[in-house]
Amino acid sequence: MSKKLSKRIKEALAKIDQKKAYQPIEALELLKETATAKFNESAEAHIRLGIDPKYTDQQLRTTVSLPNGTGQSIRVAVIAKGEKVQEASNAGADIVGSEELIEEIQKGMMDFEVLIATPDMMPKVAKLGRALGPRGLMPSPKGGTVTSDLGKAISEFKSGKLEFRADRTGIVHVIFGKASFSPKDLLVNLKALQDTVDKQRPSGAKGRYWRSVYVSASMGPSIQIDINALRDLKLEDI
Repeated sequence: MSKKLSKRIKEALAKIDQKKAYQPIEALELLKETATAKFNESAEAHIRLGIDPKYTDQQLRTTVSLPNGTGQSIRVAVIAKGEKVQEASNAGADIVGSEELIEEIQKGMMDFEVLIATPDMMPKVAKLGRALGPRGLMPSPKGGTVTSDLGKAISEFKSGKLEFRADRTGIVHVIFGKASFSPKDLLVNLKALQDTVDKQRPSGAKGRYWRSVYVSASMGPSIQIDINALRDLKLEDI
């Protein structure tokens, strides 16, 4: 039985040509226009890449610093010991702890968006793999979340740095701002994301790397973006 579409979704869909790949700024203007929920929706990007992440040389996991931030309040947790605990607190971490924090997470406490760990705590953090892995929260050096420079890491994640990875089907899902952002601010963030995906192209990626890019408000319909137009765009021209 097909799901009946709400009047709100029908009206949003009517504004989009499903067969068209839009110019980036045009797509983001449409994203704002179709964000008609009663809350400030997130702006989402869904990028399908020509990779097969079951091969280690075709995996993509990295970070991007969004110039205009995410528009979200990011809660950062830190697992450290000794003087690093105080350092993390002073740097603005929301949750800080050592073995006791590892135990809390094991019991199901997940009240954070980013988890940072110092290198010396990683042998103990390893036991959290089953709980954190599926949520994409496991600290990793590649993701910038295993570090001794806690002040810098906390500051960066609080101000718009985020980690992302390609899922098992080779699709990257990233929230790159809020529907309340201006189209220009959204475009600057989206361009930073595209640049990062290009720079971090896995060594094993063969043939056509970019397959499709869609954006949407979190409760709105998908809007296809012309990939070449986005990649050809220069940041200084936005």
